[in-house]
Amino acid sequence: MKRNIIITSITAFLFLLTFAITHLCFHNYLSKEYTVKIGFVHEGDESIPYTNNFIRAQHTIAERFGNKVNIIAKNNVTPDELDKTLDELVKENCKIIFTTSYSHAIIAKEFAEKYPEIQFCQAMGDNAGETPVLKNYHTFMGEIHKGFYVAGIVAGLKLNELVDKSIITTKEARLGFVATYPYAGSISSYTAFLLGAISVCPEAKMNVRYTYSWSHFSEEKNCAKDLIDDGCIIIAQCTDTTGPAIACEENSSKNVFHIGYNQSMIDIAPKTSLTSTRINWSPFITGAVQAVLKNKSIENTVKGRSRGTDTGAGFDLNWVQLLALNTDIIPAGTEKAVEKTIHNFKKGKQSVFLGNYIGVNPYNDEDTYNLANEYKENATSSFPTFYYVIRELISIDEQSLF
Repeated sequence: MKRNIIITSITAFLFLLTFAITHLCFHNYLSKEYTVKIGFVHEGDESIPYTNNFIRAQHTIAERFGNKVNIIAKNNVTPDELDKTLDELVKENCKIIFTTSYSHAIIAKEFAEKYPEIQFCQAMGDNAGETPVLKNYHTFMGEIHKGFYVAGIVAGLKLNELVDKSIITTKEARLGFVATYPYAGSISSYTAFLLGAISVCPEAKMNVRYTYSWSHFSEEKNCAKDLIDDGCIIIAQCTDTTGPAIACEENSSKNVFHIGYNQSMIDIAPKTSLTSTRINWSPFITGAVQAVLKNKSIENTVKGRSRGTDTGAGFDLNWVQLLALNTDIIPAGTEKAVEKTIHNFKKGKQSVFLGNYIGVNPYNDEDTYNLANEYKENATSSFPTFYYVIRELISIDEQSLF
């Protein structure tokens, strides 16, 4: 009897001890922060406005999620280093990887297919809906044509002021645009910019020069300088560096002005920078990280308009922004015009690709689009699809195009 009591007592003690240890370990596990590794692949660094725009989003998730996340950023990654860089992030056990250049899309999707347990998020990608469609491959982009349309209104009002002051004639109301490549991403942006300008300055026309590079300071600056020499009064850009802004500032005596991209450039070009527009990447990146932390669907967590695993939005959800207006040089009434147009975009009342114009595919003259029937940009994809050049209003540097 005593022996049975002793055995029962020891068994009960061991059970209670095991329960106590298990409970303590489980409590410690729950109280310990679960850290998720997050990878970023950048083609530049903080010195490049385009890359710095993504780095802002990195800072946002670091501030919001604290020690729940461990960010591993790879900067200045060249195209031939992309495979190696993504492989490194996979081996680092990243649970979500953001690739941030259009040129990353093909290889990023290949990695997504190879590693289905990792979420790959491609900024400015247009291949999420292509076969194979992958649950762990996501594309995202802000509706930047709307930002350029509003920036075009700022430029058009400035042209009007210069005409009213007899600094230029209506025939000299010419815009210049420094673009990357002749693809939909550029064509949509510069056409929206011109149409915004024309909405307030009907006489405006535009010259375009391509750099044939995603990020090339000297080439962007030289293209801007050439446009100024050709008589363009306001230079805009969808390129990555501050080259065009600096070219305008160095030629401020010629009464030229600038519209920037990705960041405010007023500090760089205080005499000439009117404003800038940019995509705000934080809404998607923050939502995607939150989804991974909570083991939920990215598209069901991010606030945006999703089509499968592709998501976008505009001014309405703060995915697109017009940055500070240079109040020292913008014309009177500019702020009200900007506020009204952004309000209309938020309410879905503002059109962009609409008017008595014919757009032509730069590679096929038989492929045209009559803008009398409004072209609904981003209707099927977060990446731009408008690729028609309005030749009656836009002059392309033929040497750079071909």
